[in-house]
Amino acid sequence: MGIPLGSTREILDRRAGEEMALNDRYLNPQLGRIVRTLGYDRRWVAGDGAYLIDDRGNRYLDLLSGYGVFALGRNHPEVAAAIEQVMDARTANLPQLGVTLLAGVLAEELVARGPRSVDAMIPTNSGTEAVEVAIKLARAATGRPRVLYADHAFHGLTLGALSVNGNEEFREGFEPLLPGCDAVSFGDLESLERELGAGDVAALIVEPIQGKGVNLPPPDYLAGAQERCRAAGTLLICDEVQTGLGRTGSFLALEHWDLEPDLICVAKALSGGMVPIGAVLASRAVMDRVFDSMERGVRHGSTFGGNDLAAAAGLATLRVLEREGLVARAERLGALLLELTRPLVDRYEIVREVRGLGLMWAIELSPPRGGAGRSMWGMAERAKPGLVAQLLTVPLFHEHRILCQVAGHGMNVVKALPPLIVSEQEVRRFAAAIEEVVAAAEHMPSAMARLGWRMARGATAGRRRSPA
Repeated sequence: MGIPLGSTREILDRRAGEEMALNDRYLNPQLGRIVRTLGYDRRWVAGDGAYLIDDRGNRYLDLLSGYGVFALGRNHPEVAAAIEQVMDARTANLPQLGVTLLAGVLAEELVARGPRSVDAMIPTNSGTEAVEVAIKLARAATGRPRVLYADHAFHGLTLGALSVNGNEEFREGFEPLLPGCDAVSFGDLESLERELGAGDVAALIVEPIQGKGVNLPPPDYLAGAQERCRAAGTLLICDEVQTGLGRTGSFLALEHWDLEPDLICVAKALSGGMVPIGAVLASRAVMDRVFDSMERGVRHGSTFGGNDLAAAAGLATLRVLEREGLVARAERLGALLLELTRPLVDRYEIVREVRGLGLMWAIELSPPRGGAGRSMWGMAERAKPGLVAQLLTVPLFHEHRILCQVAGHGMNVVKALPPLIVSEQEVRRFAAAIEEVVAAAEHMPSAMARLGWRMARGATAGRRRSPA
């Protein structure tokens, strides 16, 4: 028998402080090691808008945003109220052999905001499940086996989504993955055209902006890819799981290139930060080919997909985005953030590029020219590729109380996904903090020494606190 559970409130009160120990015992101890080594092992007790709050009352500006989940910030009152209303209404949720209202209304609203090419929605529980559905539908609708994806793409970590993930560090150890999934170079229309020439490609799946690294496409790439896919009878899947719902200054990022894909994956921000949700927006042609008879009417489904709590959270998210003008806000504040930070390229040797679109931003570092700094950079990269980027993220957290992330394994790229509710003052605060930590990182030997001392202290403290 375990410990008597008690109510949720009792658990939160009585067992506060056990978070890391429970993680190390029952969840993922390696995550615990990472968090302790970086000194990120705070006991988080609350979330308020753009902030995470620890048990000492310190407020941290959250520019990680749950990898984009918290576009409306944390604990938005309108999303919480929508969920409470569903619970109070005691709806006939998930009848399975039947349909309910809220999922249909959410589909109607998403289709109305999408491009003309989509006409229906398939509900899912997450972004990676949406990708899995899109792959299934593309194969069924075309009768073709192959799916193309871009190098460095993400798309998710379940087996099907992992098969179109262009990052070897995620794929390693899980092979063999789905057959017929092949990579093409992001931005290279010639390599795409060669693969399409075989005539057996069901779909190309692509992120309009790659989340790992915040890689923007060349200006004509996405429109050219769509044109070539159409000519080859291949479907275009846009993965908008991270870029969708206002993140880039348009409702969907594909609007920047006037795309009309056959399938669109959305998730993350659609949750309002409250209830897991995902969806695939699909063309009527795809739907009619896949679900082409009563016998095939249930050839795809998801037990919890389209549940009333998730649909209510999604609808509340759409209301808040529109009422508060958050899409236009992302465009305006994203332009401000680039205006404030792009000059760092000229001011500091180690800044190679600052890039982004809307409130999806990144800074990429490169070796300094000086002999001592370049030598130290090389030593750090040999020890752990991407370590230099922690010269920015770690002091941002400890000295400025700003949480953001390294943009991917082995990358010296730091990424920020501010919540769309972020204020101009907070954007300016972040820009000033970035310049301060870049200036300190420019002095590479002393900056690496400080980082090494901090990480060693965190790792030692973690070993002391770990259960025997």
